[in-house]
Amino acid sequence: MTLHAASREALDLAENRLGEVLAAAGTDPATVGDELLSVVALLDREIGLRRAVADGSSTSEARIGLVRGILAGKVSEPALQVLDSVAGSRWSSPRELTDGLEALGRSALLTSAEKSGNIDTVEDQLFRVTRIVAGAPELERALSDLAAPAEAKRTLVRGLFADKVDVVTETLVEQVVLRAKGRGVANALERLVQLAAERRERSVAQVTSASALSDEQQARLSEKLNALYGRQLALHVEVDPSLGGGLVVRVGDEVIDGSTAGRIDALRRRLAS
Repeated sequence: MTLHAASREALDLAENRLGEVLAAAGTDPATVGDELLSVVALLDREIGLRRAVADGSSTSEARIGLVRGILAGKVSEPALQVLDSVAGSRWSSPRELTDGLEALGRSALLTSAEKSGNIDTVEDQLFRVTRIVAGAPELERALSDLAAPAEAKRTLVRGLFADKVDVVTETLVEQVVLRAKGRGVANALERLVQLAAERRERSVAQVTSASALSDEQQARLSEKLNALYGRQLALHVEVDPSLGGGLVVRVGDEVIDGSTAGRIDALRRRLAS
């Protein structure tokens, strides 16, 4: 997500307000997250409303009053308090406002996973969903299809993942698909994996192994990678027998290729040079 200076400042203020709201006794982060994302969907549908909420020529009070007039009684008071901050701030564009609000909704949902002790599960499930989508081009095209009705995409997501993943995982995946706007769904899902890892102040190490790793092997690999990079890494492992042996580790843009296939390719390149 790319934001200009005014939007970054507005998002910082809204994130602080979200933190205060979610820390209050009795507030359900999952409810707040769902409600904020429902408002994102509303603003995506209603272009005029989106422009009015982001209209810098009107006063903060007018914009807050507009939002409360429409949403009071339809979303909870905690969600309205976050929306007060969003509507009361100046954003660089209406699109950046909705993108910022989307980030707040996702953050609230991940907070709910943290508080319920499910953040590890959600992170792992998001990773696995990402790999499923990235490995199935026809599925990704269907999920990214601009011409496909939202309800058809929602039905597809629920058919694939309902009752198989945590409710937070399903909600986040569904929301990414519905807002894909032709952008790569797999890339957007990958960003969610990063966000979940960041909740625990960890980066992601994507490990592809020729065969399944035991718990002991994963623990040793994790220890070595943490020492190598000087920080805690969230290890996500998938199996690809075509590697022939060994494994490949990706951390950000860096790739450590210790696979048999990788060594053979390197040898071929040296022989060809």
